[in-house]
Amino acid sequence: YSDQLLDDLKQLEGGWPERVILMQQNWIGKSEGAKVRFAVAGAAGAGPIEIFTTRIDTIYGATAIILAPAHPLVTKLLEGSPTRAETEPKLAKMRQTSVKTEDLATMEKEGFFTGRYAINPFNDEKIPIWVGNFVLMEYGTGAIMAVPAHDQRDLEFCQKYKLPVRVVVQPLEGELAPDAMDTAFDEHMQGKLVNSGPFNGLSPIEAIPKMAAFAEQKGFGKAETIYRLRDWGISRQRYWGTPIPVIYCPKDGMVPVSDKDLPVLLPPNPRLTGEGESPLAGTPEFVNTTCPKCGGPARRETDTMDTFVDSSWYFYRYCDPRNDKVPYDSAKVAYWFPIDQYIGGITHAILHLLYSRFWCKVMRDLGLVKHDEPIARLFTQGMVQKGGVAMSKSRGNVVGAEEMAQKYGADTGRLYTLFAAPPEKDLEWSEESIEGSWRFLNRVYRLIERHANAVLAVKDGKVDAAAASLKERTLLRKVHQTLRRVTSDFETRWHFNSAIALIMELTNDIYAQEPLEQGVRPEVRKEVLELLTLMLAPMTPHLAEELWEMMGHTEGLWKARWPSFNQKLAREDEVEIPVQVNGRVRGKVKVPPGSTEPEVVRVALLLPAVAQHINGKRVVRQIYVPDKMLNLVVA
Repeated sequence: YSDQLLDDLKQLEGGWPERVILMQQNWIGKSEGAKVRFAVAGAAGAGPIEIFTTRIDTIYGATAIILAPAHPLVTKLLEGSPTRAETEPKLAKMRQTSVKTEDLATMEKEGFFTGRYAINPFNDEKIPIWVGNFVLMEYGTGAIMAVPAHDQRDLEFCQKYKLPVRVVVQPLEGELAPDAMDTAFDEHMQGKLVNSGPFNGLSPIEAIPKMAAFAEQKGFGKAETIYRLRDWGISRQRYWGTPIPVIYCPKDGMVPVSDKDLPVLLPPNPRLTGEGESPLAGTPEFVNTTCPKCGGPARRETDTMDTFVDSSWYFYRYCDPRNDKVPYDSAKVAYWFPIDQYIGGITHAILHLLYSRFWCKVMRDLGLVKHDEPIARLFTQGMVQKGGVAMSKSRGNVVGAEEMAQKYGADTGRLYTLFAAPPEKDLEWSEESIEGSWRFLNRVYRLIERHANAVLAVKDGKVDAAAASLKERTLLRKVHQTLRRVTSDFETRWHFNSAIALIMELTNDIYAQEPLEQGVRPEVRKEVLELLTLMLAPMTPHLAEELWEMMGHTEGLWKARWPSFNQKLAREDEVEIPVQVNGRVRGKVKVPPGSTEPEVVRVALLLPAVAQHINGKRVVRQIYVPDKMLNLVVA
């Protein structure tokens, strides 16, 4: 399924984060190239060494073979080698050091010479065999040919250990001097081969298939596609996990459990022996059974499945959770799937999310589902960090939720966490910022507490906007503008941090109109303060519930519907429109919203800067975007 998993990532573009798609592409790790076998000179029983390369066109420039420390041939190569005594301690150290793929570009390249040589099959040249800490056993064959002139990592390694540099691809313009190179020339889309025997003069694109065919013709290699992705071994020596439904019979061998006996259930009281065997192996009443085929005595498989097996398809069960006959009704799954929106950390990118995609394709091929991908849209939330690293119990840098709630209240913690960063970004935990959120909530509480009695006295909450004073219009416009933008941030962008910033700005604007008793009717105060409370409710439900009750509501706020903003009240009394002459802004005009094109043009022509740039010219075209922009084209 490697190619399907890779190719179908195109279906997820726009719905999944680009970073996750790239991580899966890299994890699948499809590479098209060639495998070539290098014979080992003078080491009986060692070799040949097989390398994989995507640049077989540079093989004449190989000046060393470098093996991963874990390569199985390393030990054989060191047997009888003159360098064995000094290199074995270095090998032991390398094997104890863990190297991650993401560190390869920046890590210090280290290695040692094995004392052995390989034979380049293209030109019969002897080249030294080294062991390098930057070669990984899990990628390719665990062995590389070092071509320092055309690979930056190889160049750094070879220059450090004074290995020769040989140019075999020259650029179309200029000429590379191997002794003066500090950057490898790795452009395979341009250039021509040199120092490459019968392949001289070819471009790399021309040379790659010809040289792979030559290797296959001569019997020492061939073109090949490899994947970083490996088969998934799902058996685990654990109690927790789904029992593997297999029975071993002395007569019939390995026999699957009959469908009528599925699912196989875990025994409730396993006997954990501590002897290193699978926990289920010490539970005779589970292990001993009868063969479904011959009825004779038999033994159950005692390994369980990796729990990733269950998490790869658990969401299908949500469609039909009480079905005790089959995993789910296919019609129900066809109705609900694929998942519209899935939320989870990016740590799942190359494990759970990749396994789930694989499992879906297997089920599709078995006729159990009809879709190719299980998840249409994915959102990966950021992590909470402290001291620059993610909070973790193992690191001991976790802030206790109970302790924080006692000091600031649970709502303060919720508000700060949502305000500190967009949900897809990591946030750095800050005690000072938490106090800022706490002070803000106290301001909201004091504001509503001050006007609660006036709000309680309102019998009919309807606001006559036509009779509104300037102060009332300012407040109503601001609260409905805020509601419009907060609704958008919630529903379409998930930018809770910017929604909270808008609510904070609204609160400041309300305070700026104090005292509200002067010029703001109670029914207007009621609408403004209730909308403020409703907007806060998703982030600070406990405080909002208390404020809701304070304003006279007997039914819980959690039952209230999300409010709709009033488009008329949200409109500005005036809008500012930039005026362009031939595409360049020459001034701005303020006009009532919804002004017609002739009205805006009439006001625009009165601007001195506009008049100056039109002077003596004719307006041949007017481009007007209502309430947004006016462009006068003159000639």
